[in-house]
Amino acid sequence: MHPKIQLRRRRLRFAVWSLVTTLVVAGGLVGVVLWQHSYDMEEQRVSIRHGGHILNGVLALPKDGRKRHGLVVYVHGDGPVNATHDDGYKPMWEANAKAGYASLSWDKPGVAGAPGNWLGQSMDDRADEAAAAIAWARARPDIDGGRIGLWGASQAGWVLPKVAAKTPVSFVIAVSPAINWLQQGRYNLLAQLRADGASAARVGAAIARSDTTRGLLERHAPFEEYVKAMGGDADGMTADRWSFISKNYTADATQDLRALRGVPLLLTLAGHDINVDTADTERIYREVLDADGAMTVKSYPDATHSFLERSIEQSDLRITLTALFSPRSLFADGFLDDQRQFLKGLDPVMGTV
Repeated sequence: MHPKIQLRRRRLRFAVWSLVTTLVVAGGLVGVVLWQHSYDMEEQRVSIRHGGHILNGVLALPKDGRKRHGLVVYVHGDGPVNATHDDGYKPMWEANAKAGYASLSWDKPGVAGAPGNWLGQSMDDRADEAAAAIAWARARPDIDGGRIGLWGASQAGWVLPKVAAKTPVSFVIAVSPAINWLQQGRYNLLAQLRADGASAARVGAAIARSDTTRGLLERHAPFEEYVKAMGGDADGMTADRWSFISKNYTADATQDLRALRGVPLLLTLAGHDINVDTADTERIYREVLDADGAMTVKSYPDATHSFLERSIEQSDLRITLTALFSPRSLFADGFLDDQRQFLKGLDPVMGTV
C-alpha cells in the first residue's frame, strides 16, 4: 500500500478515535450533570389564585410515602425571581424533603410569564401574597396545615413578620434578613465602595448622591425629578424601580418582628455580607426575639450574602463549574444541613407518625 494512503488511513483512524473519545467524555459529563441536577423530591407545577390573578408556583414534595407533609413557603428577596430561583432553590428543597417537608414557591408577578409587575408591590402586598399561598396550601390534603412555616432571604426580612401577623406560622427560617431599608442601603453602599477600594473623593460623591436620593424620596419626588437631580444620569434606575423604592423605603422590621415572638426561628448570617449589616440584624433579632428562647442563630464566616462560599463567588468559572457539576456544593459548608436539622428538630416524633 502506498505510504501516503497508509498515512491518510492512520490520520482517519486517529480522527475517528479522537471523535469517539470526545463523545464518550462529553456523554459522561452530560450524565454527571443530569445526575447532579436530579433531586430526591417530586416537583409539581401549581396555580394559586390571589387578588384576581394566578400565582404560577412549584410545589416540591418528599418521596417518603407519607400522605401529609409540613411545608416551607419561600419568600423571595429582591429582583425578578422565578419560582425555582433559576434552580438555585432546589438543593434547599431537597434538604427540606429529607426532613419530611414540602416546599412551595412561585414566580414573582411579571416574571416567567406571570401576570402583574413585582415592582408595583409594597412589602404588605408581598405579605398578602404569601398569606394567600398558605391558605391555598392548608386546603390541600397532602399538606399538614399545622406545620407550615416560612423561608425568606434579604428583602424578605420585611415580609416574613408581616405574614406571621396575618396568619399563624409554625416556624421561620430567616436568611440574612434586612431590618431598616435606608440603613441597609447606606451599609451596602459603603461596603461596596470599600470592596472596590474606592478613593475618598469617590466615597464622598457617592454619599452625597445617596443623601440627595433620600431627600427626593422624603419629598415623594417623581422619577423625572430624580433623573434631573442626578444630572441626567439615572445610573440604571428606571421609573418602575423608583416607584418601588418610593413605596418601600420606609420599611423597618423592628416593630413587626414582635409577631414572631414564640415562633421557632432559625436566623442564618453570612460573614462576608456586603448587602445586609448582619451585626445589626442579629442585634435587633436578639433584642426582640431571643428572650423567649425560640431563636437559633447560625453564622457562616466564609459565606457571602447569597450564601455561596466566598472563594466560589469570586470566580465566574468556579461558579459555573460548581453549578453544573456539584450544585449542592455552591452553598457555604453546613448551610443546607443546618436547615434540614432545624426542620427535623421541629418534629421530634416524625419517625413514628
